[in-house]
Amino acid sequence: MWVRFLIAQDQQIAAAKIVAELTQRGIKIHSAESGITEGVGLVIFDQFSEELIKLVSGESHHYKNRLLAIHCNKLTPDHARSLMQSGATDILGLLNSESIIDEILARILRWEAVDNLLESPYIKSNLIGESPAWKNVLRQLVEVSHFTDAPVLIQGESGTGKELVARLVHELDRRKQKKELVVLDCSTITPELSGSEFFGHERGAFTGAVAARDGAFALADQGTLFLDEVGELPLHLQTQLLRVIQEQTYKRVGGNVWQRTSFRLVCATNRNLWTQVQKGEFRADLYFRLASFVCQLPPLHERQEDILPLARYFLRAASTPDYVLELDTAVEEYLLNRTYPGNIRDLRQVVMRLMCRHAGKGTITLGCIPPDDREYWYHHHAVWHEGGFELAIRRGLMHGAGLKDLSRMAEETAIRIAVEEAEGNLQQAALRLGVTDRTLQLRRAARREA
Repeated sequence: MWVRFLIAQDQQIAAAKIVAELTQRGIKIHSAESGITEGVGLVIFDQFSEELIKLVSGESHHYKNRLLAIHCNKLTPDHARSLMQSGATDILGLLNSESIIDEILARILRWEAVDNLLESPYIKSNLIGESPAWKNVLRQLVEVSHFTDAPVLIQGESGTGKELVARLVHELDRRKQKKELVVLDCSTITPELSGSEFFGHERGAFTGAVAARDGAFALADQGTLFLDEVGELPLHLQTQLLRVIQEQTYKRVGGNVWQRTSFRLVCATNRNLWTQVQKGEFRADLYFRLASFVCQLPPLHERQEDILPLARYFLRAASTPDYVLELDTAVEEYLLNRTYPGNIRDLRQVVMRLMCRHAGKGTITLGCIPPDDREYWYHHHAVWHEGGFELAIRRGLMHGAGLKDLSRMAEETAIRIAVEEAEGNLQQAALRLGVTDRTLQLRRAARREA
């Protein structure tokens, strides 16, 4: 954990006590002189200032690092909002807080637990991506899934991975005797059999019911019920579902005995459910039951950094154990510049088409691109600054960032990515950035001193 002070002399004793108590509790503290700013950061300040905003914005790395801001004096709501928008993860007040150390420790332990889960084999091998948009969603989802039993509503375009996310919620659920995940696609339920799908039925309840059958509510008892495309449910089924969620009881079709059930509910839709509520197509009371936590999955065009890692993941999954295919640089450029209306599912299909045309054990080259896709690429070749870059600029302008701030952030981001991809080798990073080693060192030093 690293600590920075922006306080007057008379406040330094109280701040030093916080650091000393944290050290006694087993927290390893790195001072400003160490130059370490990775991991959880603690900023203690007494006055809101541009210097404070610059520090928080620079060290949070677009929310990649967790940063706790502690103020020694009163902080206005507007200033608190500015701190959060700049990258602070949370804000605590030092005044009149006898439990400040416990509050700090509680947050540190929670954040470390979430970060450990993010690095777990299950997530690393199933939910691919390192882009800020994806990591931000995943971090929130992990916390809600593991530390609460709240219902989760997953919204996103087709092909963004909603069922995979639902399985993650079930996997991270901490119930000791958790049972199975039951998946029910609401878009495939016929009106005639809808009651049986949810409630089950008794023998002879209707023509063809030759034996009793459990429905989704019974099968999901003590487990997780995943309702895919929940926005397709007709209103009469919405009413019945709401009652089961509230009362945790139901009757089978043709039965007279009340059955009990207890399950975690996860729902997914590619529609905007709140818009459906406003149109009268979805019950408002059911929406608020389902939407304890809303997970909005980003489309693939907002996750440009994840396109190649996802493509390589699909290649590994489809390759033989003794040889994993690689992508030629020109093919990587093709994948980066292509559009994906079907999102991740669309990308997987493109990779499979490349593999279908590939022969031998060499690299996948431009000749593997199907002819009909080549024409699209030739005529719609996107320049590098389209898409995600322009989206980031628009967001910055919306939040009041000026040209100077935008330029600085673009430069810092380019340097950080180049150094990360060069695994810390400044010479390689400088070559890629088109500057000298000395220039890169000076830019990084100036940033640390700023």
